[in-house]
Amino acid sequence: MDIRKIAAVSLACALFGVISMPAYADDPVVAKVNGAKIMRSDVEHAHSNLPPEYQSVPMEQIYPMLLGSMIDSKLVAADAIAKKIDQDSDFKKTLALLKDQILERYAMRKVIDEAVTEDKLRKAYESSAANGTVELHAQHILLKTADEAIAVIKSLDGGADFSELAKTKSTGPSGPRGGDLGFFGKGQMVPPFEAAAFTLKDGEYSHEPVKTEFGFHVIKVLERRSAPPPSFEDSVESLRAAAAQAAGNAYVEKLRANAKIERFTIDGKKQ
Repeated sequence: MDIRKIAAVSLACALFGVISMPAYADDPVVAKVNGAKIMRSDVEHAHSNLPPEYQSVPMEQIYPMLLGSMIDSKLVAADAIAKKIDQDSDFKKTLALLKDQILERYAMRKVIDEAVTEDKLRKAYESSAANGTVELHAQHILLKTADEAIAVIKSLDGGADFSELAKTKSTGPSGPRGGDLGFFGKGQMVPPFEAAAFTLKDGEYSHEPVKTEFGFHVIKVLERRSAPPPSFEDSVESLRAAAAQAAGNAYVEKLRANAKIERFTIDGKKQ
């Protein structure tokens, strides 16, 4: 296990992660570096903010290495101060930027914690479940270029059979079965594909190529059906993500609305 890597990721997590500092009734000093104390809570805090692959290592096993990296950080930081690196203009700019970013994360975390409660998530789930869930049965033809997709659409306009074109033209794995994708609901396809498919009526195909990371699609919706909603437990993570994003966006929009913001070009001129 590379202790330098552990030190680096520990520092990165401390600077950029959403940090939740625990409280300790018993918090002994675990090291002193030229008189500067490192508390047990400092080590446990650093451990809790490591990436998952390091967090999975038991504290008893990683403790000596993690403490060693923190001691090294104290030594290097003290030497940097002795050399007045902390007075360097580039350092001050970086520190100011990091301070803004950390404050942003703490403020966002507070807003999200207040907005994303169990009760609110259950209400969002109940509202979503009440509206029902729709699944589409669709086919698609995947092409490498937009021109190829346009040519397929022209063939369909001329009366060509969608399934046969899929078998001969599609580069996707569903081509041999006529491009049949079976039934799928929202969140199961890449966003551009999903957005295009759910705007089509039953029996309708897309009249413009749909571009995704896989290529260019021509989509045909065969039918729709109502499907039972997933359980709250299966939905809670997506509900939490959506609620957190909505709360964060609303918070920033409110700040923008009450602020005087002036933008300038890259050379400092008024836009």
